[in-house]
Amino acid sequence: MSSASSQAFLERIGIRLPIIQAPMAGISPPAMAAAVSNAGGLGSIGVGATNAAGARAMIKAVRELSSGPLNVNLFCHRPAQADAALEAAWIDRLQPLFKQYGAAATAGLSEIYRSFVEDDDMLAMLLEEKPKVVSFHFGIPAPERVRALREAGIVLLGSATSLAEARMLADGGVDAIVAQGYEAGGHRGTFDVDGHDDRLGTLALTRLIARHIDLPVIAAGGIMDGAGINAALQLGAVAAQLGTAFVGCDESLADAGYRAALFSDAAHHTTMTCAISGRMARALSNDFTRWGADVSVQDIPDYPIAYDAGKALHAAAKAAGQFGYGAQWAGQGAPLARALPVAELMKALVEEMNG
Repeated sequence: MSSASSQAFLERIGIRLPIIQAPMAGISPPAMAAAVSNAGGLGSIGVGATNAAGARAMIKAVRELSSGPLNVNLFCHRPAQADAALEAAWIDRLQPLFKQYGAAATAGLSEIYRSFVEDDDMLAMLLEEKPKVVSFHFGIPAPERVRALREAGIVLLGSATSLAEARMLADGGVDAIVAQGYEAGGHRGTFDVDGHDDRLGTLALTRLIARHIDLPVIAAGGIMDGAGINAALQLGAVAAQLGTAFVGCDESLADAGYRAALFSDAAHHTTMTCAISGRMARALSNDFTRWGADVSVQDIPDYPIAYDAGKALHAAAKAAGQFGYGAQWAGQGAPLARALPVAELMKALVEEMNG
């Protein structure tokens, strides 16, 4: 897009810097989102792991700390398909790991996160609270939900891992597209988990979408510093979305084990895994990812049912002083992470962009 068009989009969402903090559910709290927005970027919260009441409380917490814009991110995955036999087999498979840490595997698994595609309470809350931006991950909700959010004056973003998904988002009514490259940390945003994934990198995907779709594009995946942000802008993006860059910040909810791993050799060895949650995601190499490397995707229950077991295993191991079974999501730029307060990181990013 032209520089004028890019500036117009930034002004529309109320930011002066082309920097969006990725909405990392469980890691990016209201304090982080507020600090990013106060520094001139777009702060985000991920509410896919909570209900409408929890999301409303998070929005309120951000607003108590900042008058800036806020992005509220929603999971739009296909609701899980329960399979009792598969889930029982998964529990049995994990049992030796639980036993290793003096715990017993959970007796049963449940769908711990509700998809926005069927969450009427979340929709009603958003229409009341009217955050500046709402973003979708794993797909796009039904047209009537998109229409209701748009009519409320909310700017809509959708995450795409391919040009085809970007076209679906454009046709579905989003205002801008987040181009999630394969380098990105956390859950892969593919719409169809059973379909083919071309694994496009951020550079190629951003350029493809910018060339073929007449909507603002936000580059995401592997971007950690001002040089990376500038590169994304040169490719036609209006802004860059950074996630892993904020994991090491003071405001992050990452635990001590996660932080230690981020600033260790593990940062040089991120890997894709389904074992932790039931969906493909990029994480720091740890005990869980190494164990899961030998597991067939077909043997893992649906997301987020498998995540129920993964979280229980992490809790058991953590209680025994072992952090290697956590969901330590991180992108390929992890070795560039910095341990700074958000305000200082934002200042550094701007200096690097202008340097």
